[in-house]
Amino acid sequence: MPPFTPSQTVGPFFGFALPFPDGERADPGEGALRVEGQLLDGAGEPVSDGLIEVLAPDQFARCRTDPEGAFHVWVRKPAAEGDQAPHLDVIVFARGLLKHLVTRLYFPDEPEANAADPVLQAVEPTRRHTLVARAEPGALRFDIHLQGPEETVFFAV
Repeated sequence: MPPFTPSQTVGPFFGFALPFPDGERADPGEGALRVEGQLLDGAGEPVSDGLIEVLAPDQFARCRTDPEGAFHVWVRKPAAEGDQAPHLDVIVFARGLLKHLVTRLYFPDEPEANAADPVLQAVEPTRRHTLVARAEPGALRFDIHLQGPEETVFFAV
C-alpha cells in the first residue's frame, strides 16, 4: 500500500508532521502583528488537531492548534494589491477535511479599503464579518468556524 497523503486521510497527523521551528513567525521583527484565534467545529467545540497556514507576499507562517483549538501567528500587515484591501490568505487543515479550506483575513482598521474590495463585496453582507479580524489589546482576533451559524466564509480555489 502506498503511503498516505493529507488528501487520503482525515488525520490527525498535521501537528507532528508539518510544523517547523518558529513556524508561527512569518515576521519576528519589531512591529509584527500577533494574530490569534480558535479553530471551532460546527458545535462550537475546539478542533485540537488542526493546522493553520497564513500567507501573504513574502510571508508564510504555520501553527498547529492546541487542545483548546487556539492558534497564533506573527505577521506584517501586507500592502493593498491593486483594488484589493490588505488581507492575509488563511489555509485550514483539520480532521474530517479531505481537502484544505481557504479563507481570508481582512484588517479591522481598513474600513474604506474593505468596503471597496471586490472579493469581500462578493460575499453576502451578513457573512462578511466572518472575514474581518477583531482588534484586541496586543493582537488581532480571528476565530475560524468550520460550520454552524457563524461559519467562516471559505473560497473554492
